[in-house]
Amino acid sequence: MIPHVVIAGRPNVGKSTLFNRLVGSRLALVADTPGVTRDRKEAQAVLAGTKVLLVDTAGLEEAAPDTLPGRMRASTGAAVEHADLVLFVFDARSGLLPEDRHFASWLRRSGKPVLVVANKAEGRGGAAAAMEAYELGLGDPVAISAEHNEGVYDLMREIAERLPAPDSEEGEAGQNLPLHFAIVGRPNAGKSTLMNYLLGEQRMITGPEPGLTRDAVSVELSGPDGQLYRLVDTAGLRKRAKVDEGLERMSTSSSIEALKRAEMVVLAIDATVGVEEQDLHIARLIEREGRACVIALTKWDAVDDRGGARQAALERISISLSQMKGITIVPLSGETGEGIDKLFPALRATYEKWNLRIPTSALNRWFDAALERFPPPLVSGRRLKLRYITQVKARPPSFALFGTRAEQVPESYQRYLVNSLREAFEMPGVPIRLMLRGTDNPYVDKD
Repeated sequence: MIPHVVIAGRPNVGKSTLFNRLVGSRLALVADTPGVTRDRKEAQAVLAGTKVLLVDTAGLEEAAPDTLPGRMRASTGAAVEHADLVLFVFDARSGLLPEDRHFASWLRRSGKPVLVVANKAEGRGGAAAAMEAYELGLGDPVAISAEHNEGVYDLMREIAERLPAPDSEEGEAGQNLPLHFAIVGRPNAGKSTLMNYLLGEQRMITGPEPGLTRDAVSVELSGPDGQLYRLVDTAGLRKRAKVDEGLERMSTSSSIEALKRAEMVVLAIDATVGVEEQDLHIARLIEREGRACVIALTKWDAVDDRGGARQAALERISISLSQMKGITIVPLSGETGEGIDKLFPALRATYEKWNLRIPTSALNRWFDAALERFPPPLVSGRRLKLRYITQVKARPPSFALFGTRAEQVPESYQRYLVNSLREAFEMPGVPIRLMLRGTDNPYVDKD
């Protein structure tokens, strides 16, 4: 039996948009008007290598059984009864409403496994908005934006990991979920040549002309470590001012979409040219999306002064990419295969750091030592009181810092904490998110 994944929540929280995104097609009608979906809609989808039956349901509303909303709720209830996993969706922009809490309690009583999804959580503040969902008592929420395709692939993997493993051969294969990595970079940086070497065939068209690859191409292969990988070769990313309308704009969008869906990214930089501003721009995009990253210095066979080329790349990256301090650099050649044997170990090591979960006790021991080494600064003449820190999610490692006026911590002190975290727990090159959560002063008159 294919596991059933039911999407539930109150009206107009983006359930149908999420359904369409997971299925990969606009099967469900989407509009800003609440109540567009009335009947359950089902479709098969493959999420992170696991085949599931997705069920889109009507918005949950409290109503008499003989009314239309009441019958719609009964239909949703029937879908939940047959679910292997329920995605409980709420609107992160609006926050938790009383209806959300009511139906979360109903789902808790159902005994079904529930994964809380904070939708409409665009941008870097999305994970912070999702933290409100902890009070529902349904476990760690996943912050996404179904409309903008942010965090959706993290959600896919979370769904696949929570579903029971089928007994069939197909299910056994699904336990070895493919790790997705995209190869990105400027045009003519050697991305397709690298992919062809990894696949052992001339799969991608290559040549001296930049821009030969126009669409993101995905292929699975088994790595030397026995792990299944899904490789995505992408079109070259040029400066926005140089991107023409039409086909190239669509190619650029496809590349950025592939980057968002990937867990790991190989940033291909032409070693014969060196690190250019556009390479740094792409690296910042990778960091902003929170992906794990390894830098491949391509065309290494054509480099004469290898020591100088490597040192120049290290210096440029360390100065310009402080937020990805310690990132792994692998010199290689897709033409001759030189250095490629070091790529997969580097990817696996980075992936493990990207997935790292630090025990709260160890985290707060580090935190106390960090505060003692450099106490929080004065803000408006008063010293900030930072109390404790906890990890709220991995992929990328994200931490919530609590304290009186914690939201006023200066950028410089945040950088100190992030760099100290990275050094103490050995997370070089991994994006780290730090969310500041101030505590209310009970002596302040809120009237």
